[in-house]
Amino acid sequence: MTSKRSKSSQNSQGSRTRLQRATFAAGAALTVVVAGAGAAPGAGAAQENTAGKPKLKLIAASNSVTLDRYEWDGASGVFLDLGTYLSVDDAPLEFKVTRKSYKDPVVAQQILRDGTSTKPKTKTLPAGLVKDFTGLAGFIDVSIKNAAGEEVSATKGTFCPNNASGRIRPDAPATSKYPQSCPTNPFTLGSVWGVEKGWASNTSSIDYDKPVDLPVGEYTAKVGVAKEYRDLFGIPDDQHTIKVTVRSDGEGGEGAGAAGSRSSASSAHHGGGNGAGHDTRTANDPAAAAAAAAHHYGPRGADAPTPPALSHALEDRGLAHHLGDGPGHTDGSRIAPALKPAAKRPTGRAGVPADVPKPDLRSLPAWDIAVTDGEDGDAPGKDYLAFSANVWNAGPAPLVVDGFRSPGKDLMDSYQYFYDADGKQVGYTPSGTMEWDPREGHEHWHFTDFARYRLLSEDQTKEVRSGKEAFCLANTDAVDYTVKNANWHPDNTDLSTACGQQNSISVREVLDVGSGDTYTQYRPGQSFDITGLPNGTYYIQVIANPENRLQETNTKNNVALRKVVLAGEPGARTVTVPPHDLINAP
Repeated sequence: MTSKRSKSSQNSQGSRTRLQRATFAAGAALTVVVAGAGAAPGAGAAQENTAGKPKLKLIAASNSVTLDRYEWDGASGVFLDLGTYLSVDDAPLEFKVTRKSYKDPVVAQQILRDGTSTKPKTKTLPAGLVKDFTGLAGFIDVSIKNAAGEEVSATKGTFCPNNASGRIRPDAPATSKYPQSCPTNPFTLGSVWGVEKGWASNTSSIDYDKPVDLPVGEYTAKVGVAKEYRDLFGIPDDQHTIKVTVRSDGEGGEGAGAAGSRSSASSAHHGGGNGAGHDTRTANDPAAAAAAAAHHYGPRGADAPTPPALSHALEDRGLAHHLGDGPGHTDGSRIAPALKPAAKRPTGRAGVPADVPKPDLRSLPAWDIAVTDGEDGDAPGKDYLAFSANVWNAGPAPLVVDGFRSPGKDLMDSYQYFYDADGKQVGYTPSGTMEWDPREGHEHWHFTDFARYRLLSEDQTKEVRSGKEAFCLANTDAVDYTVKNANWHPDNTDLSTACGQQNSISVREVLDVGSGDTYTQYRPGQSFDITGLPNGTYYIQVIANPENRLQETNTKNNVALRKVVLAGEPGARTVTVPPHDLINAP
């Protein structure tokens, strides 16, 4: 795929691959689900009551919704959050989704737990049904008719079982053990999807690059589960008819702007899988949201504030306007609190027992690669190669680093900690420093030498090095939640809490097992200056733990390469990104 992006054209194109995979984790208040449908989950066509097999049924939180029509980034339309849920009873709905390597297809298995056996049964879904980790594609059929009875829209939606969910019965489990949100990183390796028994999960999925163009007016929506999934899971053929009112985004105030949809039966509650919920924000300043929309922001790549209507469930997984390295940014469907550092510096002799569990840091190949002019107003005529990169932790132990500041110093001394199987600290070692980054959009403590980026020539002998080598660590991406000791509910997902303030005297930064930290190099000083480079083939090299300051189980998997081909003229450069095995994500 060839890409050339000016500051304006690259803005919308750069986010497109992320937006197409977005999963909407908001919807009607779950208390409405309890009231409106909790009395009869599973009603309808008879289902086989097999041990370990969940009883599934499509339910609706309300028979009417109000949606805002919005104007943003040259597009217009509405997002069809219709407030339908998939209820689950008799047994949990659970899937394990994996791929052996990037040369192998994705394989999805349903996990059947009957509550009596410690070893669950598995059922492999038909080959080709699940192609990525975003959910069950084509699960929901949605037909929209206008007041004259004419069909004006027919869409299919992906169902992420980890979407916003909640209990439909008071005797159901109080919290969900399953992760929140489905991964959209193109280099995800493994995922777990699930809905607890006695819970229901929002079925709405939103493609933010393709809003449905519905003028202001009254409509009727019909929502049902696609036949192939009804047959596969024994779901009744229930069709829900929902009255849809589309209004101008200026009519309702709080729902206007970037997210722009909510149920008339709710106050835009964005429920999390454990009831903690998402951060909901109201768009009181559409002009600010529009200004943010005119700029490209990949995950943690720049410094604009979050559009106020955008839930945290969508920030890295959906309408990614802002996503800079700054306050208020998170990976999935919640803001997890930061972990507190130790009360004081470690004492005693530093050392790491030989048999203690350690993290395993691994690099992913670069993606979201584009030519840009530097985004934030760099010198005219400059060409930059921007990209996203991720370093993740394959475990079996988390990476835990504390920084301690001497009074009046601009650096913190950092220490890596090690724990036994019972969680007791059994060792520590100095691991370099943390530095305060005062730049707008950063303004927190960065751990130095966590990763390094190089642009290599075709023979890999020459390089152009990125200036970004220090990071605030955060668990932004669920890369593989099937590895040993993977934490499905990591802390330190939010940079505003994970990385301290200017007056902090200590800070703890953690990269949990199964999670990775994505950084998008879209700013001058972080992206590669390719202005003077000749056209040809190059490799983006991502290096984890480049100075080996961190103790880990394996350092042989710390480097990843992604091939790129530069062409064009100065000021009009292009980049072609060949597929990486089966991953065609430029």
